[in-house]
Amino acid sequence: MWIILLLIFWPIALILAFNLLILPIQFTFQSMINLFTVPRQIYEIATNERLRCNHALEHATINVIEEYYGPQRLAGLARDDGFLIRGASDPGLVEKFARVGLERLKRGESHLAIHDRCGTSIASANLLSAVVFLLLLFQTGYFTFLNVLLAMMIANLTGPVIGRLVQQMFTTSVQVKNIEVVDVEYEYQSMEFFGVPYMRKPSDFFVRTRVLPRGMQAERLNVS
Repeated sequence: MWIILLLIFWPIALILAFNLLILPIQFTFQSMINLFTVPRQIYEIATNERLRCNHALEHATINVIEEYYGPQRLAGLARDDGFLIRGASDPGLVEKFARVGLERLKRGESHLAIHDRCGTSIASANLLSAVVFLLLLFQTGYFTFLNVLLAMMIANLTGPVIGRLVQQMFTTSVQVKNIEVVDVEYEYQSMEFFGVPYMRKPSDFFVRTRVLPRGMQAERLNVS
């Protein structure tokens, strides 16, 4: 009986022991990578005002959708000429809520520009865990699993707060008074099911934006 149990659990114990030894090393390499890549990514966004505005509008759109329908499994990606909403089902609603989000940002509801599930928050947490882990590594001189756990715990506790601050200060901008939503672009995908072609309903919608010319900006201000 004991031999059978040993044969069953010995490989599992060996795998766990191997992971406990190799994980700190893997975490060290990943921490070194994050230490250089995350600040560069944040810098690239922070120095692109148009991208920051679209990033804020992307968050505002998702926040408004979730105000109406509750938490959704939506993802977004900002670009210079607009932003992508992934996971939605109705282009009309995406456009409607993008326009609502933009108007509310223009009215001063800056909190809509921040979203807790933003990739910036995740990247900030990764950067924080990398810094904490490397400081512990230099302090103790040991690759330990305890240091990994401690770094991850600190990042999970403080990462969301730091992520929101990084969004507010560096990766979003609420200076959107000269921004206009143009339209929503999407494509049906051609698929096959047992050789029978059909069109798959899109779930990715690109909201195109533009900067209003100065003359149109003045005209809009006079109208409003």
